[in-house]
Amino acid sequence: MLVRHGQSTWNREHRIQGQLDPPLSDEGRRQAMRVGRRLARHHFVGFYSSDLKRALETAQVIGAATGGSPSPTTGLREISLGDWEGLNTQELAQRFPEAWARWTEEPSWDVVPGGEGAVAFESRVVAEMDSILARHELGDILVVTHGGVIQVALHRIVGRPNHGLFPFRIENASISVIEKRNGRFVVSGVNDTSHLEGSE
Repeated sequence: MLVRHGQSTWNREHRIQGQLDPPLSDEGRRQAMRVGRRLARHHFVGFYSSDLKRALETAQVIGAATGGSPSPTTGLREISLGDWEGLNTQELAQRFPEAWARWTEEPSWDVVPGGEGAVAFESRVVAEMDSILARHELGDILVVTHGGVIQVALHRIVGRPNHGLFPFRIENASISVIEKRNGRFVVSGVNDTSHLEGSE
């Protein structure tokens, strides 16, 4: 079960986060509480989180509801976006006009100046996911992480490389599910936000 972190202060401001470390906004904490309520009766044999604040805070709120304690790991961090981190799209267009023009024409992690790059990011995420799966042969695993990481995980199941073009919508505090059936992995849910609907 893959949960994207709740809204961060920079999500609210539409700033590129990458591996910079803004905390959850008040709305993000509310979203995390709703995820926690939804998963409160679910038993997980493994509980992992990115070590970046927005994900770890989300995981800790969920853990308070489920009785679990997340294991933070750098392998689940969002992709490093180098010189773009901390900027909004208007600032990107002004400061990096050529790279931004290439991105808008065909998004690719490899055009980001000083960034981690597609191959390194995918290799890191796949290695971390494989390590987690190897520790838990049976049972459900909860992973609280970032949109880019979830995209890589889903791409892998459908057999496509991930270079920056995101065909899946992964909203804050959404739940996506990958299941193992008869020895094969299948995607059984993407971007479920039903727990965020309605009033408190």
